[in-house]
Amino acid sequence: MRRPLVMGNWKLNGSKAMVTELLNGLNAELKGVEGVDVAVAPPVMYLAQAEQLLADSAIKLGTQNVDTHNSGAFTGDISAEMLKDFGATHIIIGHSERREYHQESDEFVAQKFAFLKENGLTPVLCIGESDAQNEAGETLAVCARQLDAVIQSQGVEALNDAVIAYEPIWAIGTGKAATAQQAQDIHAAIRKHIASYSEDVASKVVIQYGGSVKAGNAAELFAMPDIDGALVGGAALDAAGFAAIAKAAAEAKKA
Repeated sequence: MRRPLVMGNWKLNGSKAMVTELLNGLNAELKGVEGVDVAVAPPVMYLAQAEQLLADSAIKLGTQNVDTHNSGAFTGDISAEMLKDFGATHIIIGHSERREYHQESDEFVAQKFAFLKENGLTPVLCIGESDAQNEAGETLAVCARQLDAVIQSQGVEALNDAVIAYEPIWAIGTGKAATAQQAQDIHAAIRKHIASYSEDVASKVVIQYGGSVKAGNAAELFAMPDIDGALVGGAALDAAGFAAIAKAAAEAKKA
């Protein structure tokens, strides 16, 4: 049985005061909530603060990127060992903003995926199509290509204990979102593609939805059989709103 994961991607947002207020709020809001894993991914300079605030919490700590080296002359990069040193476990890679603004290729994202697995961390692999690709009917082809960069270089079993986040780029930060049924159809197609390599891996892998997920649409999304939680952007910066999304995932699991 897959356990949903609701993860907050804070992106380039935060301050010491904000981190304290948000995480204290989440600790209070989510106390006693069961049946869902919850994680937050702050900017790396707030990891130490977040680690302290989450010391007695079930909330998992993650972050938004990683390099493919653990040490060396790589100015400005962050290693897997450094992330582990601060208690981070779930690391976002392949986000469309990294692919676009930093020209990260499918192959480079696959290298990051392998590096995280080698270091005992959980990759949260983002896949998804642009508005133009969606309009052209290329959604599944794009997602399959991004997944296959990992599968064909590392084997489908590499997806075990990893997370896939399907994020249609046209729905990220735009206020637009796929309907629950549209999201389900793509999630089912992604799972079917993985099943073409291994039905066992496909049945177990967590596939989140991301793209303007809010408290108002979370329950409908999570009621779908192939949607295993969410990767949340803007709504993750509000404790009550983010907690409501996590609670919706927990309720859907019970149902």
